[in-house]
Amino acid sequence: MANLPGDVRTRLWHDGVLVAEDFPLDDVSEHLSDERALLWVDLLDPGHDQLSALAAELEFERHAVEDAVARGERTKATRYPGHTFLTVYATHLEQDRGSVDDIESRLRTTRVSAFVLPRGIVTVRRGGQFDIDEVVDRWDEHTDLMRFGTGALLHGLLDVIVDGQFDTVQSLDDAIESIEDGLFGDTPMSRATQHRIYRLRKELVQLRRVVLPMREVVNAVMRHRAETGNHAELDSWYTDLYDHVIRATEWTESLRDMVTTLFETNLSLQDARLNTVMKKLTGWAAIIAVPTAVTGWYGMNVPYPGFDQPWGVLVSACVIAGSAGLLYLLFKRRDWL
Repeated sequence: MANLPGDVRTRLWHDGVLVAEDFPLDDVSEHLSDERALLWVDLLDPGHDQLSALAAELEFERHAVEDAVARGERTKATRYPGHTFLTVYATHLEQDRGSVDDIESRLRTTRVSAFVLPRGIVTVRRGGQFDIDEVVDRWDEHTDLMRFGTGALLHGLLDVIVDGQFDTVQSLDDAIESIEDGLFGDTPMSRATQHRIYRLRKELVQLRRVVLPMREVVNAVMRHRAETGNHAELDSWYTDLYDHVIRATEWTESLRDMVTTLFETNLSLQDARLNTVMKKLTGWAAIIAVPTAVTGWYGMNVPYPGFDQPWGVLVSACVIAGSAGLLYLLFKRRDWL
């Protein structure tokens, strides 16, 4: 079995102590036969033949192997006789490209599949920007947990992924707050801001698809651990992880409702501003109608009181100014202007 440089990473612990790294895949079966061993194998974008060869050697379920290489698999956890198979998604939010008409989603996901064995775990990653070094650092940070076996490895992997989802939700929350600050300003919302709201809706819908099922995945892992009675010392760690998943789920749902409310509020404010403009235009039209009527009356080709007299001009000017001023004060008091 060929080991592709840069595409395969391996680690081996004995009794919780790291003893080997980056050993060939040919040695995996031998290490797994050791009852003191804890093994990790990571494959980045493996070919079907490479994964099938490893699966045949470790007796992975055929359906699990197909799910690991297939596209568009949903987040799930499936138990098989010899192992448990997980599919989860790490998330990453790209920087705003600054284009006014850009409504493409910035959310990027990386599918991470895991074959959880009694004495090891095999992870399969499909492209994306998920940094597996963060998982390794998490394991090195809590070396005391390695003596508890695969549960510690799986917890570190899921914890990093959930933390990444938290960071994504936080970024979306900050983006929504920045829009809220200018929502009730004096100036109408710009076209660019409307595009940002629409893009946020798309990103939250996409994020919801990968965050919500995480609750079922972690719950299934915890239930399996309770049934097998494996290392109760990790129960508090998984309980904390489950709490983080619930919080991320609730936060995503609340943001989804918030951006919907934001969108509807923007439409309502646009209608309110339009009504205000129409009210002001109507008020000024009424004010202008008074001098138009007066000048139209005096413009008729017939004699009228004050015709061809200086005082007639003064009277008409006073009527125009008085009537227009009276209407202006009346409309201003009623907040029509």
